[in-house]
Amino acid sequence: MLPTQTPSAVSLILRTSPGNADVPVGLLPTILMKSDFLPITRLRLKRFRSLLWADTPLTNPLFIVGKNGAGKSNFLKALEFLSTCVSMPLESAFQLHGGLDTMRFRTSGRSRPGNFGMRADFRLPSGAEGWYAFEIKAMSGYKFEVVKEQCSAGPHSFTRSGSDITLSVPGITPGVTSDSLLLPLLGGTPEFKPVKDLLGDIAVFSLEPRIIQEMQDPDAGLSLKSDGSNLSSVLQNMREPALHRLCQLLGSVVPGVSEVTPLKHGKKLTLRFKQSWSGETDHQEECSHEAFAMSDGTMRVLGILTAFLQNERPKVIALEEPESTIHPEALAALLDLIRGFSSSCQIIVTTHSPDLLDCKWIEPDNIRVAAWSKGVTQILPLSPSSAATLKQHLMGAGEMMRTEGLQPADLFENINPEQGELFSRLP
Repeated sequence: MLPTQTPSAVSLILRTSPGNADVPVGLLPTILMKSDFLPITRLRLKRFRSLLWADTPLTNPLFIVGKNGAGKSNFLKALEFLSTCVSMPLESAFQLHGGLDTMRFRTSGRSRPGNFGMRADFRLPSGAEGWYAFEIKAMSGYKFEVVKEQCSAGPHSFTRSGSDITLSVPGITPGVTSDSLLLPLLGGTPEFKPVKDLLGDIAVFSLEPRIIQEMQDPDAGLSLKSDGSNLSSVLQNMREPALHRLCQLLGSVVPGVSEVTPLKHGKKLTLRFKQSWSGETDHQEECSHEAFAMSDGTMRVLGILTAFLQNERPKVIALEEPESTIHPEALAALLDLIRGFSSSCQIIVTTHSPDLLDCKWIEPDNIRVAAWSKGVTQILPLSPSSAATLKQHLMGAGEMMRTEGLQPADLFENINPEQGELFSRLP
């Protein structure tokens, strides 16, 4: 009798996804070498936290590597802030993210920092391409004003400069204050709703295993919180096929785990895990444990799977150092998960783990390097020599990282953010 083989995580993803039932298992790695699903194609940042200026083309999946303190997390915070400020009033978005002063680049001198802003280039589900950009000026007394805002989405566009608004859609006269963005207001129109929906559908996860293990207050479970603090509710609300798929995938990464279900304790929710194995006489043995008895690595993998399988999966998911507390031998399965889900979700990962990058399919444009120098973070492509080594498969990305071979392109000296363009000329 031939030995049975546990299917890889990517195999399970495709086998249990609509339209993939007939894909031969042998073709799975080839099919998912690179994903064409790319809603956000480019991100530009001006004076955002430690990023004085950044112009970063995106790929899927994208791995941002760099030393501790290099500013990898600030790139993800920019995505998170962008999503927040098109979904709620701008003042509320600042409060949620720690205030205006935490958002903008701080100089070493006493002069008031310059304006900060960002631009996201995108591709809508309809195929239409465009961009959305804004620039904000800090005022005295912790006040601020929107200096300029612009959006182009296929044939539709608007430009807002101070109080002047030019809108391609006739019959609309929006009333917007100087401290508010225009896109959230226009997001109710059919012309700009797709833009608001896309940019508002970005989720950044920095999962905390200890928080997931705790008894949780129940909520509607509509979307997973950044730290996983409502994971039990999300699982309770998850559709049965997705929950079954989650258990399959979790078992492919954490051997022995066959089932995870929400469990009520009074007014609180926790999780119950079932583990099963074959006994000495091939009799199936099993036992159950609650969340507090499971490892941090198991909880983190569960959080990542829940992020991807929740009922309303975000179009863009960013994971902050997902390898933390996960055994190196399980990281190959985690990478399989990332590769598999990238076929229908844009994924951005920050990491400093060579074990997570140990595979042959990662190409130079799947990697950016966060480098810090003189108080400034730069997000850079690989140097020509590092890119050539990786492209020619002389070394893998993980092996190169272990030997400090993932070197960035040359740092830019004397960056002037005023030379960077957030806005474009509209027809």
